[in-house]
Amino acid sequence: MNKGIKSVFLVICLSLTACQSAYYAAMEKVGQHKRDILVTRVEDANDSQQEAQKQFTSALEHFSTLISFDGGDLAEYYNNSKEHYEASYASAQEVSKRIVSIENVATALFDEWQEELEQFSNANLKRQSQNKYRETKSRYKSVIRSMRKAEKKMQPVLSALKDNSLYLKHNLNAQAIGALQGEYKNIKENIESLVKEMNVAINHSQKFIDELNIN
Repeated sequence: MNKGIKSVFLVICLSLTACQSAYYAAMEKVGQHKRDILVTRVEDANDSQQEAQKQFTSALEHFSTLISFDGGDLAEYYNNSKEHYEASYASAQEVSKRIVSIENVATALFDEWQEELEQFSNANLKRQSQNKYRETKSRYKSVIRSMRKAEKKMQPVLSALKDNSLYLKHNLNAQAIGALQGEYKNIKENIESLVKEMNVAINHSQKFIDELNIN
């Protein structure tokens, strides 16, 4: 990366940071603090993961129907396969976007918290707040790791769905269906593993939300 590109990238990053800071400041004025925003964004991420689960499951069901093809319009099957891939891709993009939004507000929250720890004059209260800071950050990191782990499992599934859609497009005949039948088992296993991992992430997230709301 040359100096010019680095400079542009730095300016963009600083601008985004400034915009985010202004947004958080504006939200605080109406009673929405970073902690509240974090809870909302984790809830939104859970919703997007649940939607992605439905979409990937629907794509699997379509693929199951495809390999059981027994006559009909293969072009229509291709169009449906393409639509399922595109919808799955959009769902995956939404999940990734939600995760990034969580990371952004969490970074701002924990940076602010750490700075404010230095403002305590009461040692006992400071120690209690430090403990709460460490506990909350540790739980948050566990949630993000879980989300990122599930996110990584989406890409192999998307790649397989795209490959199968392209293959069907280029081979609109019964022989193509026979070739795709061998792919079904792997896709099924990958989607089932993805759904399971997303359930783990959603459960971790919900527990994190409940703990934040209690404290």
